[in-house]
Amino acid sequence: MAVDELQAIIQRCQILEEADFKGEDYDLFQVAGQKCLEDGYAAQLLEVIQNVKNRVVIKNMGWNLISPLVRCILAYKQEDEKRELYLKILDQLVQLCNPKELFLGLLEQIEQTSGEKVCQTIMLLLQPLQTVLLKLQNKKAYSVGLSLAMIMDQLTPLPVPYTKQQIQEDKLGLCQCCNAVVDFAKPFVNEVVKNMEKSSEYNDTELKEELLKFCMKSLKYPLLTAQLEQLEGIEEHPFRHFAAEIVGILLDMRELMPLVFLHHKRRRSYWENQEFEDVEQKNSADSLACLSYLMFVQHFGINCLPVDLVKVMTLCPIEHLRKKSLSILQLFIDKFEAEGKYTLFRCLLKTSNHAGVEGYIIKNIKDQIHLSLTKAHDNVWFTGHHLISLLDLVLLLPEGAETDLLQYSDRIMASLNLLRYLVIKDCESDNQTGVWTAIAKIEKNFLKPLHVGLNMSKAHYEAEIKNKKENRRGSLCSNTICSLTVSGEKMPAMTTEMQLQVLHSALFTFDLIESVLARVEELIEVKVKAVMDGNI
Repeated sequence: MAVDELQAIIQRCQILEEADFKGEDYDLFQVAGQKCLEDGYAAQLLEVIQNVKNRVVIKNMGWNLISPLVRCILAYKQEDEKRELYLKILDQLVQLCNPKELFLGLLEQIEQTSGEKVCQTIMLLLQPLQTVLLKLQNKKAYSVGLSLAMIMDQLTPLPVPYTKQQIQEDKLGLCQCCNAVVDFAKPFVNEVVKNMEKSSEYNDTELKEELLKFCMKSLKYPLLTAQLEQLEGIEEHPFRHFAAEIVGILLDMRELMPLVFLHHKRRRSYWENQEFEDVEQKNSADSLACLSYLMFVQHFGINCLPVDLVKVMTLCPIEHLRKKSLSILQLFIDKFEAEGKYTLFRCLLKTSNHAGVEGYIIKNIKDQIHLSLTKAHDNVWFTGHHLISLLDLVLLLPEGAETDLLQYSDRIMASLNLLRYLVIKDCESDNQTGVWTAIAKIEKNFLKPLHVGLNMSKAHYEAEIKNKKENRRGSLCSNTICSLTVSGEKMPAMTTEMQLQVLHSALFTFDLIESVLARVEELIEVKVKAVMDGNI
């Protein structure tokens, strides 16, 4: 009986040290174990494996059962009781066997599969393979990379379902398998992200590099040729889900923006052979083209980019990174056509909560209006009712006349410059932009409250200056250290002279705003009067 043969081999090996196990012992164990599986003694084999006395032998030799076990599992349908028994055996082997040997055994099965069995085999072994990889202490990054590369190499020859019917049928299981592979990779992505959060210098580790290779391969296949449009009748499109997951991994590992905007920098090459290098560069170009399509056409991950960027621009303590993020934001803006720019500007004006960023966006709006007015064809997104709707977000004070004008000075100056441009460039008789239709609302919601706010702010700061000067005359020393609050923020401890400099600087800002405001109002008055005179 096959079970008796297996027990005899195990008993003989139990008296040996692990180092004394011979190749012959492994072969005999595999043959006897395989016979147990094929002759219907799976339940007895499971008992042998679970027996505590057999742990050392199973730890060293159990991985040899992977090949016949996989064949048996795939021979039965999902709901078959025998399949469930084989799966329990597989689970026990994963728990008990030497991780290194088991890893090689599982990978060998994936490598040897072909045809219609590819996706079935991969999906069967992904969970055991993941468990084993998480146990590995040495060369984990290499092993994860090898696993993902092997899996993708096996999937790549399979045809990508394209039509609605093909996607729904998923005849070879590719749709399901691709998303299962992403789930397989997630614990390793989480490990990279966790380490990146611990240290800002965690940028170029082996594990991160292997996961990046996997993402690039996935962009090339299956996503480059996959049907990614929403299909009626398919609630969750498998390839859209897969695309979203791949973009999400790149975003989590902080590689999405560098790949999309800085891909002119070539990554480190591993090839000495120029022909191989050229092939890799071609594959990389295809992957990057697919990524750009996913972002700028299908809009995967598009919502995350402006917010990641604004945080760096406004909160990062490193100056060159703040400047770099500003450059990337402009590159990002330039990727869009007019409608996309319009939507992005609205989004950033509502969510950035930073006067400097809002001022920068308003300057971009002005540039787009200028292009619309100077091009041969009209741009409906930056003229007419669309522009007026956008101006409602631009030409206003967040808190009316009580707005902190110093804090919002960048935004206010940009808004005034935009309004000045519109009044100069667009005649009331033409009214291409629609601004003259809204001029009464602009005066009510923006210009008049700004006048009141300026008068209040200037009076407050002038009184503060007068107070500081009187205190200085009453004190023995002008270098007395004291505190000052400006724009709601407590300034570092300063001497009276330093405080006066800050207060005068604030007054200068108010004067600058007031001079531009006066010029805008003058231009409006002149244009309105000219039209009235013409009508008379």
